Amino acid sequence: MTIAPKAESVTLHERIRAVIEEQILTGAWRPGHRIPYEHELTAQFGCARMTVSKAIASLVDAGLVVRRRRAGSFVAQPRIHSVVLDVPDIQADITARGAAYGLTLLSRRRRKPARGQPDEIQLAGPGDLLAVRCLHLADGRPFALEHRLISLAAVPGADEADFSVTPPGTWLLDHVPWTEAEHRIAAINADPETANLLAVPNATACLSLERKTWRGDQHVTHVRQIFPGESYDLIARFTPRSGD
Repeated sequence: MTIAPKAESVTLHERIRAVIEEQILTGAWRPGHRIPYEHELTAQFGCARMTVSKAIASLVDAGLVVRRRRAGSFVAQPRIHSVVLDVPDIQADITARGAAYGLTLLSRRRRKPARGQPDEIQLAGPGDLLAVRCLHLADGRPFALEHRLISLAAVPGADEADFSVTPPGTWLLDHVPWTEAEHRIAAINADPETANLLAVPNATACLSLERKTWRGDQHVTHVRQIFPGESYDLIARFTPRSGD
């Protein structure tokens, strides 16, 4: 871990936070990793312990770090706004089902966020969006249609990635650590274009899974995946909460 260059407009606790945050967001420190104890950081940065404590507190507030009494501070586990789903890797899912995975890249375009679309504007931040549309195949048959937007401000490397070979979701899981995700699940009827791509009759019942992911406070990607109703299911196993 290295100390970031000093900037007159940045306070010491902000510099300490930036150094720790970089280790987390680059994936150098994975979820569950114990960050150095406060007395170790105090010695490293040559500052008061209160300064280190303030830096860690700001990371706790951002959801990147959790404090455990007597144990120290640790990189937080990703938070998912769903009791049903983790962030799935469709390629791995198809392979686990014993089928051969295939991918067809339908379109790829770098663009500005659409006017009047606050979700796209927030996702883009100070940069552009990469819009990717692809079809996932299982044993040569359509398995899922994917519409994805990637923030190039958050993930500049995506602009050079070959999504005709590696599906965007798999690439993101391998290259971009995420800290929070939100899922929205809906039952829909396939419109004519979607039905054609999925090789099902028009108005066929389908499962629509929309997901947003963040890295700290930064938006990473928005994706909508549409599955024919007969080819995909959601299974969760959980225990009652205390008092239920």
